[in-house]
Amino acid sequence: MADIVNLRQFKKQKARTERETLADRNRALHGRTKAEKQRDQLTSERADKFVDDHRRERDPEKSDR
Repeated sequence: MADIVNLRQFKKQKARTERETLADRNRALHGRTKAEKQRDQLTSERADKFVDDHRRERDPEKSDR
């Protein structure tokens, strides 16, 4: 004789697995860890600071050129 299956539980389990597969797919496409975001932000800030620190400022008196 076949096993009795509760359809409500079966539907819930199926929906749960579908949500998990979608979440895994989205994590692979869009997911970045907090550490990766902080590293990228720090790298960007360092590059901006480097450029700003090495910028030559012109004197307003010598701007006749």
